[in-house]
Amino acid sequence: MHSSTFTTTDSCPLSFLTSLPLPPSTPSTPAYATCILLLHGFSGSSAYFTRNLPTLSSTRWVVAPDLRGHGRSAHNPSRGGFHVSRLAADLRELILHLGRSTGVPGIRFVPVGCSIGAAVVWTYVELFGEEGMRGYVFVDQAPLQDRAVLGLGGEWGAGLAHAGCFDEKSMLAAQEGWVREERREGTYKGLVRECLGYRFKPEEGDGVGEEEAGRDEEFFTGISRGCDSVWLARLLADHTRYDHREACEGLKKPVLVMAGRRSGCFTLEGMSETVERARKGGNEDAEMVVFDSGHWLFYEEPERFNRELLEFVERCTK
Repeated sequence: MHSSTFTTTDSCPLSFLTSLPLPPSTPSTPAYATCILLLHGFSGSSAYFTRNLPTLSSTRWVVAPDLRGHGRSAHNPSRGGFHVSRLAADLRELILHLGRSTGVPGIRFVPVGCSIGAAVVWTYVELFGEEGMRGYVFVDQAPLQDRAVLGLGGEWGAGLAHAGCFDEKSMLAAQEGWVREERREGTYKGLVRECLGYRFKPEEGDGVGEEEAGRDEEFFTGISRGCDSVWLARLLADHTRYDHREACEGLKKPVLVMAGRRSGCFTLEGMSETVERARKGGNEDAEMVVFDSGHWLFYEEPERFNRELLEFVERCTK
C-alpha cells in the first residue's frame, strides 16, 4: 500500500492509503477503472483494514482514507468540521482528487461504509448524487442511531436504535467518557468489548485465547488513542442525530448490507432498514447478509468479508 495525502478546500490535510501509485506509472491503465473505497468507523483509521487490504488489493484498486480527525488526518479545530456532512464533503473531494491524479475518466467507485462510514456514504449520496457510484456496501450500521417517536420518519424504538447511544442523556454520558481523562481508557476498552463479537457475546468454539484477545484490544485502543477525543465527542453528537432512513430510499445502485449477528451496537432489525428503505424507493437489488461476528466483522471474519465484497464488486461493475 502507498501512503498519500491531499488538502481539502478548507485547508485540512487528509491521509489515505492506495494500493496503486498516484499518479499511475502508465496513463489510463485499466487497473484504475474501478476503485473500492474502504471507510472506517468512529475513532478508527485505515489500519482497521489490516486483514483485508492484502487480499482486496491483489485484484482491485483499493483506497482507504483516514477520515478527518482520525488516524493521520488532521481536523482543523478552529474551523469545526465535526459533522457527518463535512466528512461527506471530504469524500467528494477525495473522489475528485483521485480522478485528477489518475487522469482516468469515469472511475467506477464502490464505497464500503463501516459504522459512521456508512453515514458518510448516505450523506454523500443525499448531497452529491450517485454519479460514478456502482454499488454500496454498508457494514453494521443502522440508518438512525437515536430513538424516534411515531410521526418522525416512523417509530424507531429500542429494538432498532443504537444499543448504548440513543438519546440526549446517553449521548451526553458517552461524551463524558470520551472527554474526561480519567474515564477515557475505559471508554476505549468498552468500545472493544461492544464491537468484537467474541467479547460482546462469547460462544463456545470462538477459539480466541487470552493472549490474542489482549493483542486485539491493544490494536483497537491504540488507534482510538491517536484521535483527538474532544473533537470525536463533538462528532458523536452530530452523528447520533442524523436520520438517514429516507435517504436510503434514494439509493438506486446495488446495495449490500453486512451485519454482525453478535454486534453490541445494532440489532439485525435496525440494520435491515437500509434494505427495506432501498426497496421502498424501487431498488430491487438490495440485500443483507449476516455474519457470525460483531460490529468489526471485517476484522473477525476477514476471509468471508473479502470474498463477499469482491463478488459484489465484480457483479456491479461488469
